[in-house]
Amino acid sequence: MPLLPSLSGLILPGVLKLLVSTLRLTVINPRQEIFDQTGKRIFAFWHGKMIYGWLLAQHLFPDKTIHAVVSLSKDGEILSRTLEKLGFTLIRGSSSKGSNEVKKAMLTELANNGIIAITPDGPRGPRQAFKYGTLRLASAERVPIIFAAIRYSKGFQLKSWDRFEIPFPFSRIYVTIHNIEVPEFRNQEELKTFEHQLSKSLADD
Repeated sequence: MPLLPSLSGLILPGVLKLLVSTLRLTVINPRQEIFDQTGKRIFAFWHGKMIYGWLLAQHLFPDKTIHAVVSLSKDGEILSRTLEKLGFTLIRGSSSKGSNEVKKAMLTELANNGIIAITPDGPRGPRQAFKYGTLRLASAERVPIIFAAIRYSKGFQLKSWDRFEIPFPFSRIYVTIHNIEVPEFRNQEELKTFEHQLSKSLADD
């Protein structure tokens, strides 16, 4: 068993929970009825905002088991161990690896009215652009996407493809909730147009 993922699985959950406990949350457009519903849903946030996004899912759905979609990469292995310690169940894979298995697992959990948490631009980008697979599944299964646009009042940004952001302790987190009803697509062109417009409307810049 690799040492780094093992140590990360032990250390990161505590560090993450400690950091998040210091942050002050402001939710914009909360629409409580969205979170009170019992039906199947996809909860999404950008890859660069995952420091807060995962625990936000648990905060908004405290009585639900969250099924997290995590890639099969080395970084995904570290993340998966962290999320397991935090009480998530895992669906391992991505659009490039294990996509069929991911889809089957997502469909199984959604059939049981589960909540899927996903970074729709992960694991390798393009930054802040929805992957077609997420939108196709939401459209075909008539599953609403609850998207959390997350902004940190203070923090720093890494020089990674997703411009990964880490909030400073005791900073404020602003979360805007978007309830997205994905339409049916008659062809690939309609899907591409919807993806482009949706991603543009939810992008930070």
